[in-house]
Amino acid sequence: MADFLNNLLFFIIALGVLVTFHEFGHFWVALKLGVKVQRFSVGFGKAFYTYKRKVGKYQDEVEFSLAAIPLGGYVKMLDERVEDVSEDEKARAFNTQSLAVRSAIVFAGPLANFLLAIVLYWFVFVMGTSAFQPILAEPPADSIAAASGFKAEDLVKQVNDKDIMTMTAFRLALMDAAISDAQIKVSVTDKNNTETIRYVRVGDKKILDVEGDPVEKMGFNLWLPVIPPAIGQTVAGGVAEKAGILANDLIVAVNDKPVSSWTETVSLISASPAKKMRLTVRRDGAEKIFEMLPAARKNPEGVDEGFIGVYLLRPESVLNKLYTTEQYSAFPAIAEAIEKTWSMSALTLKVLTRMLIGEAALENISGPLTIAKFAGETAGIGLVEFLSFLAVISVSLGVLNLLPVPVLDGGHLLFYLFEFIKGKPLSEKAQQYGQQVGMMLLLMLMSVAIFNDIQRLFS
Repeated sequence: MADFLNNLLFFIIALGVLVTFHEFGHFWVALKLGVKVQRFSVGFGKAFYTYKRKVGKYQDEVEFSLAAIPLGGYVKMLDERVEDVSEDEKARAFNTQSLAVRSAIVFAGPLANFLLAIVLYWFVFVMGTSAFQPILAEPPADSIAAASGFKAEDLVKQVNDKDIMTMTAFRLALMDAAISDAQIKVSVTDKNNTETIRYVRVGDKKILDVEGDPVEKMGFNLWLPVIPPAIGQTVAGGVAEKAGILANDLIVAVNDKPVSSWTETVSLISASPAKKMRLTVRRDGAEKIFEMLPAARKNPEGVDEGFIGVYLLRPESVLNKLYTTEQYSAFPAIAEAIEKTWSMSALTLKVLTRMLIGEAALENISGPLTIAKFAGETAGIGLVEFLSFLAVISVSLGVLNLLPVPVLDGGHLLFYLFEFIKGKPLSEKAQQYGQQVGMMLLLMLMSVAIFNDIQRLFS
């Protein structure tokens, strides 16, 4: 229940920030271009908080409100199509504006989301983030990675001549290229420190046509060293501390089964929630046996797992090899933030396009439950991770709203394009029909997203 409330809180915070910036884009441009704004609402339905304030050069009284359903928002402008407008105010109604003015107001919403993403990425790059280096594990024998010649401990340097610093950057660059390229050039330094070029041969395989991680399905996974199960620290009041486990103890057996790696040890302990366990450790050259009852907790899939409250002793040499810090000073961070926003926008659009033509599985669509889960998890990790999450969702919101689907901003821009070509607006009947089709498409998309969320919840 606590996790649910935490996820819900940060979901509302995230959505509130993104919706506010999106609607502020419409609001600010409308005011600057002289259109009368009547209401700025974050959320739909009945307002639970409202205040009024005079804004703009005309000092119009605008109602600002927070509404009960936090799944969007809107800016209400004076419009002859929805209300009677006096003669002296007709020049300030939205529908009487030129095509350029109306287009600018509509486009300002998605643009605000892209600008917000740039600002968020700028903060992330300036603050700096510790990330895994792009060191690859031995690929499965039947994978694209194995067929392309990749080996364990290959360190990726470039993808199609684009510099790569982190595993996340490699995954995004590879997926972006694999969607449209049959062959991808990847520069690596192998474990013998020899620079070489490998070619990922995707061919005609559609990497998005099945559910799951497309990069892992190609055979690319993060390399992790075999780390001995040495204790770096025990949790105060935890099971291990109470049993007598100390820092620098080396675990050599779990329930008399010999162990040699931290991963193996964690797996055995996790599989024994609330079950009596024998832990054999080596301390000062002698072996000691401790009996304990691992505590139980739910993992992200809702399954009980055991834990005893210990932290890994991380060798400095391993940390230096595994991790890198991506950080830029203020001005270089601007260019990096713009490039990141552009590349994420392009990738999002490519994935959506593949879904429309049937080359990407609909199971990959996520809905509000999955987004809420990631909101809570990233907020729990730290500020940089939460800001990165907000930036990704802001980009997605910007791209989604620019799709040429009636009821979205892109749909309105499509109507304006027809108006530009014809020299007059589409008929009200045609626009109403388009709105109905657009609403149906959105409802279908939302239904798929929620269905996928529910399936993940119970899988």
